[in-house]
Amino acid sequence: MKETQEPKALHSHVKEEIIEMIKNKEYEPNTKLPTEAEFCDKFNVSRTTIRTALQQLTLEGYVYREQGRGTFVAEQKVSQILSSTIDNYTEQLRLQGKRPKIKVISLNVIPAESTVEKTLELKNGDPVNRLERIRYSDGLPLQYEVAYLPWYKTPGLDKEECEKSLYKLLETQFELTIKKTVETIELFLADERVAEKLEVPEGTPCFMIETTAYVEDGSVIEFSKAVFRGDKASFLVERTY
Repeated sequence: MKETQEPKALHSHVKEEIIEMIKNKEYEPNTKLPTEAEFCDKFNVSRTTIRTALQQLTLEGYVYREQGRGTFVAEQKVSQILSSTIDNYTEQLRLQGKRPKIKVISLNVIPAESTVEKTLELKNGDPVNRLERIRYSDGLPLQYEVAYLPWYKTPGLDKEECEKSLYKLLETQFELTIKKTVETIELFLADERVAEKLEVPEGTPCFMIETTAYVEDGSVIEFSKAVFRGDKASFLVERTY
């Protein structure tokens, strides 16, 4: 590799090479990476190029830095299978060798307004359940979620059971079976509220998934926004043709 390439393309190429080595287990999780000088020799590039590549790898969650010790390989990101309708969050994480946990922050009844009112097909001021939860992986917050459900369909929603699968709870407590979800995913920079919940600095890149869930009769039963830490989560989408 030669430094004559455009600087932007060069550090991106170095970054991708290091990611491939991490994925191929040439560098195991929590092991120390070569120094900047050693990477300079390996890729035949300047220290500025290496430093920029490592900064991006840190931001994207592939590596982490310890003051005075160096740069280390981060644990593998938690993979969420967006196309799966069988395995819930807990089951997906357990299959990856992770310790899942769901914590309910709050469960309140509030009046519907704005987007929630329209999405849940309610009248302004109709009561809705507002469920606020944090999902953890190995003790670290991975996802912060706020979900809204029409109160007239879900009265007396069991708070303790919401620390398990919400969709299974809807089926067992209210005989409401989810038949379809429509989801959109966007880049989201953590604001003060989300940063506090996910224990990251403000401005940290995250993923936000907005979900609308439908039951058998075609009506909407849930509208939610979930923010995932960009450095800890990845997503798998499988299509069949």
